[in-house]
Amino acid sequence: MSATLSETDLAQRVLELVGSGVEAEVVVERAALALTRFANSYVHQNVADESTTIRLRLHADGRTATTSTTVLDGLDDLVRRTLESMRLAPADPTWPGLAPPSAVAVGGNVDEETAAASPDDRASRVRAFVNQAAGMDTAGYCRTASTRAVYANSAGQHISGAKTSAAMDGIARTATSDGLARLAAVRIADIDGAVLGARAAAKARAGENPVELPPGRYEVVLEPTAVADVLQMLAVYGFNAKMVLDRQSFLELGKAQFDPSVTVVEDATAPDSTSIPFDVEGTPRQRVVLVDAGVSAAVVHDRRTAARAGGDARSTGHAIPGGASFGAVPSSMRLLPTDGPAPVEVDGPPADSSIAALVAGVERGLLVTDNHYTRVLDPRTLVVTGLTRNGVWLIEDGVVTTPVRNFRFTQSYPQALQPGAVLGIGSRAVELPGPWSEAGFIAPALRLASWNYTGGASG
Repeated sequence: MSATLSETDLAQRVLELVGSGVEAEVVVERAALALTRFANSYVHQNVADESTTIRLRLHADGRTATTSTTVLDGLDDLVRRTLESMRLAPADPTWPGLAPPSAVAVGGNVDEETAAASPDDRASRVRAFVNQAAGMDTAGYCRTASTRAVYANSAGQHISGAKTSAAMDGIARTATSDGLARLAAVRIADIDGAVLGARAAAKARAGENPVELPPGRYEVVLEPTAVADVLQMLAVYGFNAKMVLDRQSFLELGKAQFDPSVTVVEDATAPDSTSIPFDVEGTPRQRVVLVDAGVSAAVVHDRRTAARAGGDARSTGHAIPGGASFGAVPSSMRLLPTDGPAPVEVDGPPADSSIAALVAGVERGLLVTDNHYTRVLDPRTLVVTGLTRNGVWLIEDGVVTTPVRNFRFTQSYPQALQPGAVLGIGSRAVELPGPWSEAGFIAPALRLASWNYTGGASG
């Protein structure tokens, strides 16, 4: 019977089963994901999954427990198991209480065409991508997703929201090179397989027979695909309030730690955001200016970190599952682009005229498509090691000249963005597919004075 209930009805039913005397919150999320994969220039897999997940958190007598289920006819069992777990749980002295009643400013960004997208809709974009590669091997995916979510608690908070997203990520390959293109958006109509395929193919052709350059510090133009990795690391290890409170973050609020050209905003309320407009604690997501013209201005909070910080600190709506140990994480973080003319597609390795304009200012440096397999060596200084991937080129006198073999790098990301280090920011920011469903990073290209390459990719 529970399988026919709406998300709201399911949430209310769970709260009724919990009864009185216990602080209770429940999140019901219905999610649909469809994925079309291709390899060797052929679609080889279409998969689709729809599921409803119920997450229940209970607190009483100083103890907290959380459980979840996808078995909708087992709500009584879900409540029983959670109550039993709570009684056996260790003390929870940092319990912040439940979110009070409040409304969301927006209901989320939903595109019905994306929610209803068929395998043919995704396959047509794959076909366009493959056709642009003109005989090169191609591989990647096109996906569509939609989510509806309801949050309710015993303190009277009840909110709902929805979202859709689409993404494409593909490579074109020659015997000695790969070319990459990827993009995410709220609407599948904004995913153009032909444009992405043309970009990937142009990069692959321009990357053939790369040469080896010595390690060292190079001026770089990082494309948005590489900048998204920088934003991801800043989000998790920098603007996370728990990391700051634990003194594991480089961040010093109120200090000019970044170049004055850098402004970073977290904004799940924006019309291009692919995030649900509230977090797992039922707090509406807030627009937060994290870096204001180079000054470290704010962090994102969940209810625990806000209570710990004290003063005027409030949850900004960025709690995540398991956040008691990990902290809050931005869900729709963006580096603001510069003002400029609308970019157009260009020939050669740069993806568009905005990136080409940054390249034109470089006397000698590197154009880098992607940062890959990045790992944090020191959270306190955010020193990261990783590899370049899917295209690196030497820039000489403002012109892309020679394809370069992949490098390994070891670089402090905040140092790369410090005052005086950012020489240019592109005029178009795009969303890149995130490593988890609730995180999309919206990035322009960046021209940076220095990036430390420590050796070849196998070194």
